[in-house]
Amino acid sequence: QVQLVESGGDSVQAGGSLRLSCVASGYTFSNYCMAWFRQAPGKEREAVASINWFGGTSYADSVKGRFTVSKDNTKNTLYLQMNSLKPEDTAMYYCARKSSLGYCNSLAESDFSYWGQGTQVTVSS
Repeated sequence: QVQLVESGGDSVQAGGSLRLSCVASGYTFSNYCMAWFRQAPGKEREAVASINWFGGTSYADSVKGRFTVSKDNTKNTLYLQMNSLKPEDTAMYYCARKSSLGYCNSLAESDFSYWGQGTQVTVSS
C-alpha cells in the first residue's frame, strides 16, 4: 500500500534552515505530483510547494525564494529545503501524493489521496 513518511522537522531559530524529507513506497513515485502542505495551530492546512512528474515546481507566495522542493526518483524521496526560516513558518508539515497521474494543476487538499503523518517545524524569534 502507499506510504509516505516524513522526517527532518526540528526547532530552529529565525534565519535558520531545515531540510524535510518524505520517503514514498507502494507506488511508482516518479509518475505523480507530490506536494508539501503545512498546518499551523488554529489555521487551515495550506499548500506550500509542489513538484510534478517531470520536475516542474510551484510555490506559495509566502515561501517563494526561501523554500525549494525537489525529488530523487531513484530514492523515492521528496525534499523541502527551507532557508531563512521565520516564526510564521512554524507548523506541522505534511507531504502528500496527488490522486491522479502526472501534473499538479490544482493543489486542493481533496485532490490528494495519500498523506504522511507530518513532521513538526518550530521557528523561534
